[in-house]
Amino acid sequence: MLLLCCGLGNTNTLAGNVPPEANLGDLRSLAGGLNGMNTSAMIDGGDFDGAKAYKDGKVCNMLVQEFHPQYHEENGFTFASLYPGCIATTGLFREHIPLFRLLFPPFQKYITKGFVSEEEAGKRLAQVVTDPSLTKLGVYWSW
Repeated sequence: MLLLCCGLGNTNTLAGNVPPEANLGDLRSLAGGLNGMNTSAMIDGGDFDGAKAYKDGKVCNMLVQEFHPQYHEENGFTFASLYPGCIATTGLFREHIPLFRLLFPPFQKYITKGFVSEEEAGKRLAQVVTDPSLTKLGVYWSW
């Protein structure tokens, strides 16, 4: 199982400290299960915030890795997390303010140096899935 992750949920990084911060709270939104009984689309039960939902999802991806020893022993599953780089030119930010959409890609490309094209990100994803040398359990692959 491959999980796409990034530094946005990690408060040890600059990106992880840009509001809103990831926070799963007490996971109250999971109490209703996946049957539509939840009162909130957010895992912490709060009001919907697209940026926070994205960050919370990345934190959940990292937490899933904690299950890898159990599932690997039972059925051979290998869990790995991947940060392919910042794919800043996709439609992910389509609802963000226009100035952000204009400045974010060059900021990622020239300042943080984290920018990658969709094609390069896809190659990195394929590499982690297919390269036998990248099957170590519980690894967070990043370039």
